[in-house]
Amino acid sequence: MITLNTLTLQRGTKLLVDQASLTVFAKQKIGIVGVNGCGKSSLFGIFLQKLHPDGGEVFVQKNISIAYLAQEVPHGEISAVQYVMQGDKEITSLTQELQKAEATNNHILITELHNKLYGLDGYALEAKACKILNGLGFKVSDYQKEVNAFSGGWRMRLNLAQVLLSRAELLLLDEPTNYLDMDAMVWLEKWLQNYDGTLLLISHDREFLDNVVNRIVHIENCKIETYTGNYSSFEEQRAEKLAQEKSLYEKQQAKIAHMQKYIDRFRAKASKARQAQSRMKLLEKMEKVTLTHLDTPFTFKFAEPKSCSPPLITMEEVSLGYGDKTVIRSCNFSLNPEDRIGVLGINGAGKSTFMKSLAGILRPQRGNLFSNKDIQIGYFAQHQIDQLSMQDTPFHHITRIDPKATEQQVRTFLGGFDFSNDTIFRPITNFSGGEKARLVLALLIWQKPNLLLLDEPTNHLDLETREALSYALQEYTGALVLVAHDRHLLKATVDEFYLVNNGEVTQFRGDLDDYQRWLLDAKKTVEVVQKEEISKPQVSHKHLRQLEKKLEKLYNERDALAAKLLDPQIYQKENRAEFEKCSKRSAILEDEIKQAEEEWLS
Repeated sequence: MITLNTLTLQRGTKLLVDQASLTVFAKQKIGIVGVNGCGKSSLFGIFLQKLHPDGGEVFVQKNISIAYLAQEVPHGEISAVQYVMQGDKEITSLTQELQKAEATNNHILITELHNKLYGLDGYALEAKACKILNGLGFKVSDYQKEVNAFSGGWRMRLNLAQVLLSRAELLLLDEPTNYLDMDAMVWLEKWLQNYDGTLLLISHDREFLDNVVNRIVHIENCKIETYTGNYSSFEEQRAEKLAQEKSLYEKQQAKIAHMQKYIDRFRAKASKARQAQSRMKLLEKMEKVTLTHLDTPFTFKFAEPKSCSPPLITMEEVSLGYGDKTVIRSCNFSLNPEDRIGVLGINGAGKSTFMKSLAGILRPQRGNLFSNKDIQIGYFAQHQIDQLSMQDTPFHHITRIDPKATEQQVRTFLGGFDFSNDTIFRPITNFSGGEKARLVLALLIWQKPNLLLLDEPTNHLDLETREALSYALQEYTGALVLVAHDRHLLKATVDEFYLVNNGEVTQFRGDLDDYQRWLLDAKKTVEVVQKEEISKPQVSHKHLRQLEKKLEKLYNERDALAAKLLDPQIYQKENRAEFEKCSKRSAILEDEIKQAEEEWLS
C-alpha cells in the first residue's frame, strides 16, 4: 500500500529521517511512536504528498481512499450531523447530484441516483453519523447545533467523527484521543478494532496502542524500525536489545526493586486484594519493559511531604455547582493521608467540579467542607497552563515561588524535566504544549505538596514524560487524587476509584476493566434511546419499546452473571455445578442479546 525506500527527510536544518525504509501492507494497524519532534507527523505529510522527501523514494498505491484527521479547528454554520455526513464524499456527491436532478425533474437520472444511493446504503448515512456522534460523547440535542456553537475541543471531535464516517481504505490518525475522555476513548478503541481497513496511528497513550495496533513503527535517531505486535510487545523487544548493556541492566533492577517495595506495601492491605493483583500484573510487565525508558531525559521525583494528621479533607452533604446550577449534590467524602484515589466519570459528569472543590477553588453551595490547617495542595489542571506568565522564563517562575533558590539548584531541578542549558532562561511563549505542561508539573513538585490533585495531567505529554510521571507518583508518599484518561497511569498509581455520575460521588467497587464495561453498557442504553428518536415513522413504537425492555432485561442479567463470575468463590470445587451453569447461560445470553439487537435494527 505504501513503500518508503531509503527516505531522507528534514525540516529546516533538522534531520528527521535518514535513509530509512518502510513498507505498509493492506489491513495492517500500525502505531507510530517516538519522542516529540522526531518526525511522526511529518511522515503523515509524506504519505499525503503534502511534504516531499529530501532523498529516497515514496510509493503510495494509486486510487486508494485516504482519510486524515485534520488538526485545524473546523468552522461553519451547518449542523454537527451535516458536517459529519460530509465525511462520506461519495454519498455527499450523489446527494448533491440528486438535488440538482430533482430541481430539473430529470426522472431517469433521479431513479439512477436513488439506485446508487440505495446500493451504498446512503439512506442510513444520517443514522450512522448520529451513532458516531453518540460514541464520541455528543448528546442528541447537539446533533443539530451549528459547528460554530461548539468549543475547540468538541470541534476536533467533529473532525474525528467525519473521518470515521468516511469509509476510507486508509486512516491516518494523529493523536485522535487528545480531546477525548475515557468513555469516548473506550468507544473509539472498539471502533478501530472493528475497522476493516489500514490504520496508521500516532498516539502517546500506551493502553490505546496496546488495544488497537498490531505493529509498531519506532522513529529514533533518524532511523525507522518496525516491530511486530502491540506497544507492550515493542517494549519487550526493544528492552532485550538494551539489556545487553550492563549499566542499563543495573538501573533496571533498581527500578524493579522500587516498584516491588511499592507493591509489597500495597498488597499488605487485605481489603484491596483485587488492586494488588492488578498491580502485580503491572510489575510483571515492567520487569520486561523498564529498560526502554532508561534513556529518558526525565528524572524528576517528589520530595518527602510534610506530615499531616487525618483527615485532610471532609465533605458532609456538600452540593457543588455554579450559580443556580447544581452539578454534584449531597456529597459525603473523606480524604486521608496516603489515600490514592482515581476519579472516574463520563464527560460533563462533574469530575473537574469535584477537583476544584478539593482544591478550595470552588466553595460549596450547601453542606460542610473541612480542610486540614496543615494541608499543602499541589493542583494541576489544564487552565493552569494558560495562566503561566508567557513572557517569563522557567527560571523566573521557580524563583518567584522561592526567591532563595540558587541558579544551580534551579538548573539541576529543571534539568530533570528536560529543560537544559539556556532553555530555563527563554520566555515560554514559544514553548510547546508539552513543555508548558512539564513546567506546571515542575512548579507543583517544587512546592512539596502533601496532597496532589491532578486533573488530566498527561494531556500534551509524550510517552517518555508520562512514564517518568508514573514513576514519580509511585514514589510519592502523600495523598493523591487523579483524573486521567490515561489508563496505564491510573493502573500504576491509584489504589481505589470513585465515580462521579448523575450528580453523585460514590466509591466504585471494581477496577478499570469493570469501569470500561460500565461505560459500554451506558453507551448501549443511550444508543437504544437514540434509535427510537431517529427511527422511521412507519416502524411500530410499541414494538420498539418492547424490544428495548427485553434488551434492558438481558443486559441486567448479563451484568449479574458477570458479577457472579468475578467472585472467587464460584471457582471452588464445591461450586463447580453453579460455575458451569453460569458459563453456559452466559454464552446463550450473548446470542439472545445479538438476536434482539439485530431485530431492533431491522
